[in-house]
Amino acid sequence: MIYVFLANGFEEMEAVAPIDILRRAGAEVITVGVGSKEITASHGIKFITDITMEEIRLNSDLEMIVLPGGMPGADNLENNPEVQAAIDYCAEQEKYIAAICAAPKILGHKGLLDGRFATCFPGYENDLKGAFVKPELVITDGRYITAKGAGAAVRFGLALVSALFGKDKADSLESSLQCR
Repeated sequence: MIYVFLANGFEEMEAVAPIDILRRAGAEVITVGVGSKEITASHGIKFITDITMEEIRLNSDLEMIVLPGGMPGADNLENNPEVQAAIDYCAEQEKYIAAICAAPKILGHKGLLDGRFATCFPGYENDLKGAFVKPELVITDGRYITAKGAGAAVRFGLALVSALFGKDKADSLESSLQCR
């Protein structure tokens, strides 16, 4: 099971592309509304999530959490105690934590990227405390997957599939999606 946390002001492409790609791979993806079941994204598109934060279950069924960026979406994720608890749980249980655009700053502020390779939207590099920041679109370092921004959303989704299902599954999806 994968939770994708959606907070008001999230970047649409950074959530929808990975959700779609993960579901195509056969993953159980659950969208989680932070603060409400109806969330308004950064460009005014309204989303109805599967569940709210009060309904999440942090247990062995959880394989990964995904933190879309966008502003103020990333700030709204970071300021939510339940999102913080989910991040802490995943870090302690060695579950995958994926963040794109401005959202890797959340992991940086928690010290989770210390000594790891990571990437983020330009301008947030100093927030990735202790990380080796690289210019790549997507970086996987252990159980942490980070990506630059909306233009990397498909690559990000494929990296999530690769982490959970293997490179062959990701390559097959990449081909079927006509990615180059």
